[in-house]
Amino acid sequence: MPSQGDQFIITLSSTHIGWGTYRYTNSRPLITGECYIPIPSQYAHQFKIYNSNHTQGQDILGQNIFNAQSADGYFRGIVKTSGNNRAGDPYAKNLSGQGDLKAFNDWFNQMHVTVGTRIRVEWISTTDILLTII
Repeated sequence: MPSQGDQFIITLSSTHIGWGTYRYTNSRPLITGECYIPIPSQYAHQFKIYNSNHTQGQDILGQNIFNAQSADGYFRGIVKTSGNNRAGDPYAKNLSGQGDLKAFNDWFNQMHVTVGTRIRVEWISTTDILLTII
């Protein structure tokens, strides 16, 4: 599980900003406003950032859900680390609102996030994340 001071920086792409409508599959209807922050595999492994495969399907604070806030004050909520690169993999590849893929949408819009925007994801404790647009 991540520790205080663990952090990574990502650059957002069209897929991250427009997940609900910019998709590679037709596995479900298009949904405007869905977005997420990707978790690079190297950091998921290095910091032990797990999805619910690791927690037997449970949401557990400090393991696959975290309190999060943005440095600018526009986002505050519970986020979930989810997804994987292959079936059964316990390492997460996405960060989104817990049960809400639109959780970052208002923040992204308020801060004029576009393709190429960089975000630092930093654990300020074992249960709390600070999100900073840089």
